[in-house]
Amino acid sequence: MLDAAVPPPLVAAVVLAAGKSTRMRSRLPKVLHPVCGRPILAHILHTLADAGVGRRIAVIGHEAETVRGAMDTYFGAGQLEYAYQTEQKGTGHAVQMAEGTLTGFAGTVLVLAGDTPLLSADVLKLLLAEHAQTGATATVLTAVLPDAGAYGRIVRGEGGEVLGIVEAKDATAEQRKIGEINTGVFAFAATALFAALRDLKPNNAQGELYLTDVLGLLRDAGRTVRAVVSSDTDVILGVNTRVELAEIGAKMRARILRDLMLSGVTVEDPANTYVEAGVTVGQDTTLLPLTRLAGRTTIGEGCVLGPDANITDSVIGDNVKARACFIESAVIGDRCKIGPFAHIRPGSRLESGVRLGNFVEINRSSIGANVAAGHLTYLGDATVGAGTNVGAGTITCNYDGYAKHKTVIGENAFIGTHSTLVAPVSIGDRAFVAAASAVTEDVPPDALAIARQRQTTKEKWAERRRTEKAIQSGSEPKP
Repeated sequence: MLDAAVPPPLVAAVVLAAGKSTRMRSRLPKVLHPVCGRPILAHILHTLADAGVGRRIAVIGHEAETVRGAMDTYFGAGQLEYAYQTEQKGTGHAVQMAEGTLTGFAGTVLVLAGDTPLLSADVLKLLLAEHAQTGATATVLTAVLPDAGAYGRIVRGEGGEVLGIVEAKDATAEQRKIGEINTGVFAFAATALFAALRDLKPNNAQGELYLTDVLGLLRDAGRTVRAVVSSDTDVILGVNTRVELAEIGAKMRARILRDLMLSGVTVEDPANTYVEAGVTVGQDTTLLPLTRLAGRTTIGEGCVLGPDANITDSVIGDNVKARACFIESAVIGDRCKIGPFAHIRPGSRLESGVRLGNFVEINRSSIGANVAAGHLTYLGDATVGAGTNVGAGTITCNYDGYAKHKTVIGENAFIGTHSTLVAPVSIGDRAFVAAASAVTEDVPPDALAIARQRQTTKEKWAERRRTEKAIQSGSEPKP
């Protein structure tokens, strides 16, 4: 049994991502289309990192600078290397473009396509382990399908050795009956690979340089070519149309949810729960239907999220309950209760035990522990101290048409219903703001602020008005 735990130490990956893919019918390069929150190419590059591959070289061509800019933004400048294929002349030609980048490299070169996001690190580790332990010059990852369709066939000798790969469009009728196919993932000895690439000829109907022809050249030179069969046939699935994009996305979501459930997360309705790649969820958390967790989101333990909770790029503590709400780029402390119909906008932080009810919006604000805002409230550019109660209909007027201003509310304050806090303004600890007040001046600690016109009651005014209107119209007064 091969040990797939550790790949060989000197491994560089060449990822083929130069194609145009007109079948996508998109101005966006194919490899940048997202699957479960990540660009297709980013999935491949993440998988390589998870497999322990140190150097990652993307061969780019169509919209090259757009692809490079997106990957540098995603991973950070300097984390990846690039080679350019300005003319698409086949897979062999694409790998040739990476030779200059790998000058002097004498380890293993892993070659794979940039549009197969279901490829796993475990499969790559198995391939690399086989390649290292057998000392083969080339090792190809294969899969066995009941219907091999348009995939290249693995041609073996009588002893099972790999003789080469023949593309389906160039195969004979007998070769098309072969069920073992090329996944497009290879491990090569670097020096032998680039020497063979220089001898490639376009001996095919398309006039292209096929990387698969390298195997035959290596065999003819007396080199050893091996194959590893992947038990996971999804690794071959590439994205060429938006239909395939959706189908692969569904498979990936199912894998993500399965892994979460096996780790101790309850997913009540997997068919209607959406968790993107890279999201982490703690043990004993429950995801209810229509919950969507996206981006760089981390969920703690014992939470109940949903139904219809949408959380993006946020950190959620333990034992949080959030339903029918939107949370974006925020930090939510332990034991908070949010929703329904609440919106936590970017730059907000909720400490432990905060309770936000229906139609409450928090924007770029820091909310202290055990603050309660039950309903119909907007807190923007605000700091609210621990234990404060914010009444229904309260708003912070933080924008004067030119700039944003801060509202500071102290601890254990009471903000009455329908209060308007006109920033910049400060409310002290334990202060009270009377209902329906428009506060424009600072309120000291322990004070009561009343900022409204005194009520005037005019007796019999309504009756007199009805009589006047009746006289004007010539009708009887309404009761």
